[in-house]
Amino acid sequence: MLEGDEYPSAPFDPTPKFLHYRHHIGVITGIAWDHINVYPTFEDYIEPFEQFADATPKAGTLILSQDDSLASVIGAKDRDDVNQVSYQAHPHRVAEGITYLVTKEDRIPLQIFGEHNMRNLSAALQVCKRVGVKDSEFYRAIASFKGAARRLEKVAEYNDFIFFKDFAHAPSKLMATTTAVKKQFIDRKLVACLELHSYSSLNKAFLEQYQGTFNAADRAYVYFNAKNIQLKKLEPIQADEIAQAFDHDHLRVFENMEDLRQELLKINWANRNLLMMSSGNFDNLDLQALSDEIIRSLK
Repeated sequence: MLEGDEYPSAPFDPTPKFLHYRHHIGVITGIAWDHINVYPTFEDYIEPFEQFADATPKAGTLILSQDDSLASVIGAKDRDDVNQVSYQAHPHRVAEGITYLVTKEDRIPLQIFGEHNMRNLSAALQVCKRVGVKDSEFYRAIASFKGAARRLEKVAEYNDFIFFKDFAHAPSKLMATTTAVKKQFIDRKLVACLELHSYSSLNKAFLEQYQGTFNAADRAYVYFNAKNIQLKKLEPIQADEIAQAFDHDHLRVFENMEDLRQELLKINWANRNLLMMSSGNFDNLDLQALSDEIIRSLK
């Protein structure tokens, strides 16, 4: 099994990674415009996914997210002798900070959570069915799955406080991750921090894509380093432009990492969770040291 995306394969090969695979079973989990440096328009972005779907051979299988409107549009196209399968989030429920899969026979406690993970899990189940894995075998194995590296990784936990870090940076991933943490711990306040680090996120023309994506957070902080904008040779952006783009009542924008760190240390973290998201490293912020300071304040 291979996983790839629409990003170019290499500096010398602009072909999207997933077009090299020549799949027999293909899965499109979701389509959300990103990589504005590679795909300047939304129409440019959609084209590789259409090509991926069209590359499914006769007698092959194309598995598409029913919850993603664009994936559904791609699935609506007739493809001769291709078996098209739609899926949606696996039935589940959350109780006391644990997500359980709901099956006909049982409730299965998971180590992962979030609606996006329940969709991905359902897609994996569909793939496994087609390679001869029994449902019972899948459910037994998935209970021990701890999730992908750098996705909702737990940095620290103490009493009613958990510190998560996540690779999320695109608008759709930011919304999915913050929503997942809030729903998993519905009775706790959520403080979420995002570093604008990628080319797209630091592009003024792309900022409007972030509108409403932080709504699940009770407090939202955005950090960016103007030097990264200069290095990427982009048009300068101002803190008030970022705040306006996100449109969140309790959002603050920081341009100095130490200022953000000090702001986080002022918070009473009892019955709160911290989520820090970036494709970078918050200018080398030591997350473990930060978590140690927060936990000391709680003792």
